[in-house]
Order: sequence, then structure tokens, then C-alpha cells
Amino acid sequence: MNRALPAVRLRVPTHEDAFAWHRTFDDPEVMEFYGGRPAELSVYEELTARQRRHDAELGFCLWTLTGETGEVIGFTGAQPWAPDWGPRGEIEIGWRLGRAHWGKGYATAAALLTLERLRATGVPRVVAMVRPGNERSVAVTRRLGMEPAGSYPHPRLPEDALCFRLDLRATTQVRNPE
Repeated sequence: MNRALPAVRLRVPTHEDAFAWHRTFDDPEVMEFYGGRPAELSVYEELTARQRRHDAELGFCLWTLTGETGEVIGFTGAQPWAPDWGPRGEIEIGWRLGRAHWGKGYATAAALLTLERLRATGVPRVVAMVRPGNERSVAVTRRLGMEPAGSYPHPRLPEDALCFRLDLRATTQVRNPE
């Protein structure tokens, strides 16, 4: 059974969004696959500044994700893979939502909008790096039509990180959002 995806908006993060991201992600459950504990405000101040630079230089970034009411519910977008391990030279698509917004189709809707924007900038393919056990994110990769592309040893964790890949030159259809 298909259900309609929610309306979402993506915008370049502002300095004020650092505070919104900090509040939205200040939850150990949200951060389970991102270090296990909420990050300091300074992390989000640096992250939003870096995303503004990415947007200015590349035409894409991790955008602030808002719902129909304009409330910040997380971020979704893409950025160059920066670590010195993993899929070097690739563009990584990613998403993170506040706990209250899980299971409503926001990640899929925003990721599809991200793919449209990336295609428009000429990005030929994207990867998504997902920690084992993060079944919600794995499900989003499936809905986007991404295919498993192996794994990479994680430098700080006892498990390999899973890599999913999507060729943006091919037509992609959303899969069942359930």
C-alpha cells in the first residue's frame, strides 16, 4: 500500500539553524548511529557554516529540512565524502531527523528532492554510508533505488560501514514508503 509523501522544503542552513539542529538532535536515540550522544552546539555551528560554503561552491549541501509549518525537523542533502577512509571522491547523500518526525516519510521525500537537485547540478552518482543496524536508513536507501555497494572498515568502530550507491543518470522511482 503506497501512501503520499509529505510536503517538505529544503533550504541552505542559516547560522540560526545550528541552534535548531542542536535542539532537534539533542536525543540519544536520534544520535544512536552518529556517535551515541548529542553533539555540542559548536559542532552544529561549524557544520552549518560548512554547508553554506558547500552550497556556494558546489550548488548543494546538507539542507535544513522543514515541514509544512516551517518547523525545522532535521537536515537532508549531500556533501563530498570527507573522511580519509570509505568512498573517497564520492558525493554522500544523507539525512537526520528529530525523533518526533520518524516514520512519516520525511526522509524519503527530502532525499528524493535532494536527488532532483543533485541531478540538476550534474552529479553523476551518490553514495550513502549507513551503520549496520540502522534499518530506518537502509529502508530509505531502498526506497531511493540505491543498491548495496560493499562495506568499508570503520576506523573507530568494531563494525564495517555499509555503502549504498545510486547512478543519478538512470531514472529513479520511489519505492513503497511503508
